[in-house]
Amino acid sequence: MIKIHLSKLLWERRMTQKQLPELTGIRRNAINDWYNEIGVSIKFEHIDRICEVPGCSVSDLIEYIPNQVPRTGKYLVTEEHGNQKDKKKQ
Repeated sequence: MIKIHLSKLLWERRMTQKQLPELTGIRRNAINDWYNEIGVSIKFEHIDRICEVPGCSVSDLIEYIPNQVPRTGKYLVTEEHGNQKDKKKQ
């Protein structure tokens, strides 16, 4: 699982969600998705800009937490159209 710590970073630096799009040029909706940890994709350019503003590292912003149930290897299921889904969700 990937954990996004944007809300924590902004709180620690006394910044608002409104300030970040103004300083980074990233759409407000994208910032909101990151802030609420509901985003499904991520651009390297956005990581670069977000880290630049508060002066943080990528590891301050993004954390990897191992999944309790693996989602790769023998747990990986490929659907007819080539996409993969979790065996757990079947």
